[in-house]
Amino acid sequence: MKFLIVLAVVACASADVSHIVPSADYQVPIVRSTYEQSPEGNFQYAYETGNGIISQADGVVKNPNSESASLEVKGSVRYTSPDGTPVELTYLADETGFHPSGSHVPQIPELILRAQQYIASQPAYVDKVASKN
Repeated sequence: MKFLIVLAVVACASADVSHIVPSADYQVPIVRSTYEQSPEGNFQYAYETGNGIISQADGVVKNPNSESASLEVKGSVRYTSPDGTPVELTYLADETGFHPSGSHVPQIPELILRAQQYIASQPAYVDKVASKN
């Protein structure tokens, strides 16, 4: 048993993890970077990296001086996937949630959307059971 523990420790110590641990020469430079913020909470940022990642976003505070203040952020990200496919994601994030769009983002099939609309238009099952009692 002790031999197996010693063998496991030696195996872990001698394992090649260079492909997992980033090396010092794998630093990607920031080519461009901007950030602006207003006192009201609105902001804009954009950056571009040396390996082709480009991102930008605009944030706006809606109804800033009320109890129903919310933040709306519109933005996009562009990069090239490891297989060489260009990927572009645009999004809107607001009080209703995060809404991404892009060619790689799965879309809900029309049939499923219609089924959800049909189900939502029907009286609740609980109401039918309660009315029988």
